[in-house]
Amino acid sequence: MDTNDQYGGHHRTAGRARLVVAAGAAALALSAGFATPLNPAPQQARAADDGGSTLTVAVAQSVDSLSPFLAVRLLSTSIHRLTYEYLTNYDPEDNHVIPGLATKWESSPDKLTWTYTIRSNSTWSDGKKATAEDAAWTFNTMMTDSGAATANGSFVANFEKVTAPSPTQLVIKLKKPQATMTALDVPIVPKHVWEKVDDFSKFNNDKDFPLVGNGPFVLTDYKPDSYVRLKANKDFWRGAPKFDELVFRYYKDQDAAVSALRKGEVSFVAGSPSLTPAQADSLKGEKNIKVNDAPGRRFYALATNPGARTRSGEKMGDGHPSLLDQRVRNALFRAVDRKTVIDKVFQGHAVEGAGYIPPRYAQYFWEPEAGQELAYDPKEAARLLDEAGLKLNGAGKRVGKDGKPIVYRVLCHATDPNDKAIGQYLQEWWGDLGIGVTLNCLDNVTDPWLAGEYDLAFDGWSVNPDPDFVLSIHTCAALPATPEETGATDNFICDRTYDELYDRQLAEYDPDKRAALVKQMESRLYDLGYMNVMAYPNAVEAYRTDQIESITTMPAAAGNIYGQDGYWSWWSAVPADSADGGGDASSTGVVIGIVAGVVVLAGLGVFVALRRRATAEDRE
Repeated sequence: MDTNDQYGGHHRTAGRARLVVAAGAAALALSAGFATPLNPAPQQARAADDGGSTLTVAVAQSVDSLSPFLAVRLLSTSIHRLTYEYLTNYDPEDNHVIPGLATKWESSPDKLTWTYTIRSNSTWSDGKKATAEDAAWTFNTMMTDSGAATANGSFVANFEKVTAPSPTQLVIKLKKPQATMTALDVPIVPKHVWEKVDDFSKFNNDKDFPLVGNGPFVLTDYKPDSYVRLKANKDFWRGAPKFDELVFRYYKDQDAAVSALRKGEVSFVAGSPSLTPAQADSLKGEKNIKVNDAPGRRFYALATNPGARTRSGEKMGDGHPSLLDQRVRNALFRAVDRKTVIDKVFQGHAVEGAGYIPPRYAQYFWEPEAGQELAYDPKEAARLLDEAGLKLNGAGKRVGKDGKPIVYRVLCHATDPNDKAIGQYLQEWWGDLGIGVTLNCLDNVTDPWLAGEYDLAFDGWSVNPDPDFVLSIHTCAALPATPEETGATDNFICDRTYDELYDRQLAEYDPDKRAALVKQMESRLYDLGYMNVMAYPNAVEAYRTDQIESITTMPAAAGNIYGQDGYWSWWSAVPADSADGGGDASSTGVVIGIVAGVVVLAGLGVFVALRRRATAEDRE
């Protein structure tokens, strides 16, 4: 998943962390230009020691893990797309599948055996050849080690056997047909490095640098909750990136990141994951700054606790029992005015939500039928609550079966302005129904989320061109094995009808028939009322044109730059000539480079993370 993407969350460090809704974590500051505890005297940003060009990206998310077996957050999975090849990739023009580490693939007539030809011109950054054995080892490790299956185990759950008959041939045998065999969004790692790992559930791949990879960039330095530094891989088979270095810097304060962009202290800002309407509007018309506002690949939702439990049925957490009633869940969503959310909170930089997959993916996009829609209707909401037995007392408060007034706890990300703004509306809308709302806004929502200690929570994921991953996180198999473990689940949903549809879509190769099944799954999720998709936010981001001359969006016609299904944006970015970029770098603070490895943490925080399968973005 890029998925992975949850904001959060695709919302994927070892241990329990969840990628949920767009949120912030630790604030970063580049030593050049900021006063920090480790560098009290601000100084002018300057070029890297070797004089090369650096693209500096301000992000609102910290890394959960540098291990491809554990990472689920959008930033982390994006970094893995830059540092490791996948068997296949997605074309930046229109998202269709293209070769990656595999140059071609074919299946047997019964679709149970897939043979991939592995390219012979991909080299690990330590000089060794990347071969089919690396891919076979990666998949086999995920199949046999639960820790290694943490982030992407759903992709290999149906694999029966994986072999590498030769350095350029990979053979995967399946238990039953699987429609995702050209969309296995799994980073392939070097066997000779990773076979030394003892415990995949705890190894974060963050001690010895540079990391051995075969993508367009090599990860050379990292400081938790602070920065990630990468250098261009000059031997990348598709061609070296144009920028010599790529640095992701973390800002807890999004306004500070926007200010840094204005000053030229960063090259690009993505927000958390998008800029707010006010921030975007303030940047429009600014000299040397371009705002990209395009349909996104994310959904923004409100999730209810469906009665958190393990796969064996052991109950977890303390979710409010009234939410187990579908009428109550539907009533709450009947009292959410999506139009107000779009107009007042996103200020038009989003479209109203319904199904689980954004309209950007037209093949899988679903909308409720007439009579099915949980449209804004406070009177109907009140009727449903009455029907469910949640009556008003003399003080105008709804009471549960225990006779106590109902007050729902809503998990919210402390650094996400959207969560807070919508939370205030919920207090008003649900208050009119006699229901209390307590916003529990935290820097880190991971622990209460994974423990099931919440009533509702803001949630969101980035969706890949193939939606299998975000569909898989709502299956019963994704629930944790024990209360102490972290499953692949996003929100503890377990519904047998949904599971049956999931299995059918996974085995369906006909695109139209599979799409129809996926839409049935979305309809089922909608009716159950565990997930209320309120909006599909635009990708709103900005960059300095005096630092970046050109950069690829995905899809090309109107797409995002940050968090792509691939490495196209940062691999394709062309540095601008600072001499022609509109001003003296010494006076404007334009950054064409960064002091090697000197980025320090300016504030602490944790971006809500789902660290799945030990689990979500993106992914996504």
